[in-house]
Formats: sequence, C-alpha cells, structure tokens
Amino acid sequence: MYIAYFDESGDDGYPSYSSQLFVMSVVYMHENQWKHNYEIIRTFRKFLKDTYDFPVKMEFHCKQLLQDKHPYHGRYTAQQRKELLELHVKLISDLDIKIINVVIDKNKIANPDYDILKNAFTHSLENIENDMIAGGDNRFLVITDEGRIEKMTSVARLLQRANSLDFTEGISGNNLKTIIEDPLPKKSEESYFIQLSDTLAYIVNLYAQRILIEQPLDWPKRVRQVIDYGEDEALLEILLQRKIKYTCQ
Repeated sequence: MYIAYFDESGDDGYPSYSSQLFVMSVVYMHENQWKHNYEIIRTFRKFLKDTYDFPVKMEFHCKQLLQDKHPYHGRYTAQQRKELLELHVKLISDLDIKIINVVIDKNKIANPDYDILKNAFTHSLENIENDMIAGGDNRFLVITDEGRIEKMTSVARLLQRANSLDFTEGISGNNLKTIIEDPLPKKSEESYFIQLSDTLAYIVNLYAQRILIEQPLDWPKRVRQVIDYGEDEALLEILLQRKIKYTCQ
C-alpha cells in the first residue's frame, strides 16, 4: 500500500479568486518506506534545531517562512530563510518518495462553473491510480490537511462509484479502483509529509507564475528579498532528479 499526502498553494475560488494559479502537490510512498523516510526527516529536523534553533515540532510553512510572517516573523534573517528553504528541497530529493503537482491557470478556464478543487484533486488521484496499476497490485490511502477534507471526500467517493463524469470539466470517465477509504484528515503541523507537500506546492506556484502562464506574474516583494526571481528553477532542478510529474490545465 502507498500513502499519499496532499497540500495546496493558492485559493481554489472561481470565477472570483484572489490568486490566478492553484497548485496541488502530493508526495506519496510505499508503506515499507514510510518509517525510513520519517526517520530521515526527524534527523533533519534535529539538525535544524541545533543549527537554526528551528523547533523540531514547529510547522514548516513555506510561504509564511519566506514572507517572514507568523510564527517566523523576526526569528530568521533573509539568508537563513533561504538556507532553510534550500535545505528542505535537498531533504525532499533524498527521500524515497514520488511526487505529483497539478497546476491550474484560472485565466484559461472558459466554463464559469469549473470546479478548481474537484479537477485538481481528480487529476492527482488519476495520476496516482495510473502509477498503482502500472506497478502491479497496489493500493493507496490519502491523507490531507483538514481545511478541504469535506470536498475532497466528496470527490473521492464520486470517483470510486461513478463510471462516467462530466467530460466538459476535463474529468475522465474511469472510476478509481485502487484508492482505499475516504481521505483522512490530519493537521499539517502534525505531519512532516504534509509540510513537504506544502513546500513543493509553493515552489511550483512561484515557477508557474514566472514560466507557465502567458503573462508572467511578479513575486511578492518579501519573497524576492529571500530568493531572486528565477532561483526557483535551481530548486526544481534538484527535485527533477526525482522525475516529478506535472499536469497543467
């Protein structure tokens, strides 16, 4: 069995929204690798405590850290925040995990009834299912932050029981066969793996703002005080060694 951890960057509103892009990221691993990965992260977090006084139990929230917001405000210099980000990216590349990112550009959506979260979650689940089928007789379980659990549960149940869905929304007609149970909620501050998905989602969001859309967006000023515009690419180069999958819509 595989365990998949989800998180997002950007808001899932449409047609009214505060961010043009919505990114959903998932890290997943075989159950046999979970303990090994967890121990690597625990050792890494102890290193951060000793080196940066970053508490072992403090949540690593990428956007808040880079923008020097609560609970990190005033704790770390811009250089230290950059180092913390780079170290997390290197950590992710060292883990025995698989990664999928879904990017939705709302400027390309024509249907006013388009459901951002439904489609992003559907594409993510379908990619994982394809991997499960290709790997043989595998199954997977979803764990996600509590914020969107009700909607994600509804989508997962629909995909498991329906043989045909609305093709106008870009969703396939194949029902899921390898997912186990409803998505399970877990607080992000209690899951290192959800925090890794958060980091991935935000880095991919920065990259998408710069590269994947027709009119590139500038990054927030506070982010550019930590990493230069374009340095996201070097971070992704480290991660691309893991053969990350991207789906864009």
